[in-house]
Amino acid sequence: MTVISNVKARRIWDSRGRPTVEVEITTASGSSGRGIAPAGASRGSREAVELRDGGTRLGGLDVMQAVAGVNREIAPILIGREVSDQAGIDAALIALDGTATKSRLGGNALIATSLAVLHAAAADANQPLWRYLAGSQATHLPLPQVQIFGGGAHAGRRVDVQDFMIIATGAQRFEQAMEMTAEVYRAAGELMVARSGQAGIADEGGWWPNFARNEDALDTLVAAIEKAGFEPGRDVSIALDIAASEFGRNGQYQLALEGQSLDSDGLCEKLLGWIGKYPIVSIEDPLAEDDERGLIAFTKAAGDKVQVVGDDYLVTNAERVTQAASKGACNTVLIKPNQAGTVTETRAALDAARHAGFRTIVSARSGETEDVAIVHLATGWNAGQLKVGSFARSERMAKWNEGIRLETGDDRPGDFIGAAALAGR
Repeated sequence: MTVISNVKARRIWDSRGRPTVEVEITTASGSSGRGIAPAGASRGSREAVELRDGGTRLGGLDVMQAVAGVNREIAPILIGREVSDQAGIDAALIALDGTATKSRLGGNALIATSLAVLHAAAADANQPLWRYLAGSQATHLPLPQVQIFGGGAHAGRRVDVQDFMIIATGAQRFEQAMEMTAEVYRAAGELMVARSGQAGIADEGGWWPNFARNEDALDTLVAAIEKAGFEPGRDVSIALDIAASEFGRNGQYQLALEGQSLDSDGLCEKLLGWIGKYPIVSIEDPLAEDDERGLIAFTKAAGDKVQVVGDDYLVTNAERVTQAASKGACNTVLIKPNQAGTVTETRAALDAARHAGFRTIVSARSGETEDVAIVHLATGWNAGQLKVGSFARSERMAKWNEGIRLETGDDRPGDFIGAAALAGR
């Protein structure tokens, strides 16, 4: 049994140049692991709360209070504990914080610590993280969802829809999925230059939107798939993150780009029209987190055609996943470790989804770092799907490249799951 001998937190910087928390755990055997907290731009109201310093310095976003909390409060209760006792350590972190939303010490401090413990335990076991997580269970490399156009809170709200993504449904290997994505991403950039003269990138690396209507982005995405030499719906399909909580409240939705005001039924009708017209296989957050009636109605209407993914509504919470399943809201859950606040709670949400018959997608956030843990979580937990952002910016590519390393290494997981991850939709 190896115990934790040292815990150290520091402030580092995320992909937006904003402060975040990194925690480093060292064991008595000399093994170590680091965990880093990502940060979202669009957030569910029920997810774990980040602790930020406030005030005017660094826009109020500094994390020195969270760092101090790890070094002064968390470190003393972890030193001497068995590093492999993830559940016990996470329970101790939750109890120490003492709030329902992890707001006292901060969800950012807790998830960075929890991930650091996980990394250190895998290192102590002399195993890659995915294998440590998998144990004796068979695993598959996940099917990627990759952003091509960024929108919503990720791109100055130039379009209402947050993510226009592709899924290489015809790929037979993870590496092939990356190559196909590269071709579509490049083609989309060329189309943007030809049509608008602009091809900047948004927060997650997707092309900066310059469209008159949300549907123009879908038309351009189909054109990019074809320009890259693929058949839409067979080789490459479309996934959307509507992030409807960002422009909807109390069942009313304002589509600023088109000057439309829609009620819940109207937005459902619009999305169902898109499903009928475009090769869409997955829609995330189609209605706002407070529009449960709309989510149930949309799932009933579209759940046999597409993945209906709950993010803001489910916030990686096992209890909420179970309740949603009993009500017929959603059929897929997005798994974000920092929404839950600890690795143990993240895994509980994934287990609840499996028990409910939901599919699972492990996801990054729009404010990311070089940490590649989510690739190992998606693989080791056999989640089936992985959403990292786009196909540009090193904090994104580090994760896609890690998937390639897992597939081509000597000690590798099972085969690429491919389109089978969407089975049953």
